[in-house]
Amino acid sequence: MPTRGVSGCTDPCPVVPHWANEINEVPFFDIQLPYELALKIFQYLGKAELGRCAQVSRTWKILAEDEVLWYQLCQQEGYLLDTSISDRSCWKLVLRSCRARERALKTNWKNRIGAVSQLQYELGKILCDVHSCDGVVIAGYTSGEVRLWDTRTWDYTAPILEPAHGPGDAGPRPRVSCVRISSSLAVAAHEDGTVSVWSLMLGREPIHCYQHNQSIQALALGSAGATVATASGFEVKVESADDRGFWQTAGTFEIQKLVNFLNLVPDVTGSPVTIAAAEDIVYLLKAQVPGKVLHSVYGQPVTCLDVSAHEAAFGVKNFGWLLNEPNQILLYDLETSQCLKKMGNSIGDFTCVNLQNSPPNMLVSGNKDRRVRVFDLRRSESLCSLYAHQLGVSAVQMDDWKIVSGGEEGLVCVWDQRMGTKLWEMHARHPVRHVWFNSHSLITANIPNEKSPRGGSITDDDLTAHRKHRGIIYAYDFSVDQLAVESVIPICRSSYDEVTGYSYNVGLAVPYDNI
Repeated sequence: MPTRGVSGCTDPCPVVPHWANEINEVPFFDIQLPYELALKIFQYLGKAELGRCAQVSRTWKILAEDEVLWYQLCQQEGYLLDTSISDRSCWKLVLRSCRARERALKTNWKNRIGAVSQLQYELGKILCDVHSCDGVVIAGYTSGEVRLWDTRTWDYTAPILEPAHGPGDAGPRPRVSCVRISSSLAVAAHEDGTVSVWSLMLGREPIHCYQHNQSIQALALGSAGATVATASGFEVKVESADDRGFWQTAGTFEIQKLVNFLNLVPDVTGSPVTIAAAEDIVYLLKAQVPGKVLHSVYGQPVTCLDVSAHEAAFGVKNFGWLLNEPNQILLYDLETSQCLKKMGNSIGDFTCVNLQNSPPNMLVSGNKDRRVRVFDLRRSESLCSLYAHQLGVSAVQMDDWKIVSGGEEGLVCVWDQRMGTKLWEMHARHPVRHVWFNSHSLITANIPNEKSPRGGSITDDDLTAHRKHRGIIYAYDFSVDQLAVESVIPICRSSYDEVTGYSYNVGLAVPYDNI
């Protein structure tokens, strides 16, 4: 009976003869080596070398197909990192299946094969901000509501986030200014300075709330742990939770200028570290330590910012009277506070930069000159420059073979990095403000600049009049499983919790997946 591998693979797993478990020594040319020592030697071989060694003799075949060797090859290539060797019966077939799935996903990405869904919340009115993490999307609206979608589930259901209730909540809630999400927390900041923190495990009521005196310009959430940083006026506040879940203020900093960009340094042990860009000054802020100026050049404001565990990258804008210094991206070491590289030589402003999610020693950026540039951090010049968008680049992300960029004109483009060619594009109304992807999914958000559109009152009951002004979130799924006959089409992915249905949203009016 053939052994079935993962993903329906029916290739027979090699049958180990009963005498194989009794092998104590393996012939190596003119000497005999213990099996454990021979296994250590074979651990330095790759897939092709192990295949050739399996043709030498029956003993070498048993050794070359040892589960330990193929389990380690799976781990080295990044497959099933959270599994142990006892979780599968034939790791050679597992590796073959994983590589076949990866090739299929790459083909689906290149040919735009998969499912696409629109994540809309009509009662929220106009979209204000969107963020995502590991397939979970958070969106804030002008109605003051915050909505979650979990694109990893078939119906995209996620915990409902209720607002914090207070004595003066009789009137309409202020609109949402910023939202952020991590693997465990969701955060939303409102225009009245209120910050609410929810746990994704609990949902519903916020687990922590605090208040600023003014509106919030920037919001940051730690990728691991429970740390939130907010900038309001000239104040930066950092809140964090201890091991018992009690929240407290880790630090409050007074900044000389208004903060434009705010990031928390990931993978930091101990007190959280915050990078804040305020006009032409970049600060490194740590609790119980006076704020340190990381970079300051008068007349060169910061236009974008991103940080990794050890470095910070930001774009600086040059005014016309400094002709010897073009617009560049600066790379700083966070430990030494020294400038490592100056990259780029553009007449346009750098509008976005992605360092944290890029491959090692790589960085991708977008510019107002309509180009997407990829930089090697070991060199100063760009590896490739792609003419991407007519009105400038607003969001960008890359991996080891592709680039996804969004533009001010509402266009999302997918590029083959090595070939420098455009694979496909999608267009929607309003600028692209958020782009996130992993191996099998892509999430984009078109967020309108105008939150109070002309020609219609936001208080009208007929929400269909505002549909073109709302903005939209797209979720693409390129997984090979979506191509199966039994897969659920996007129109059926609705929980049908809404009381009101609209003629243009058939999914809310026809709940046939509950039958």
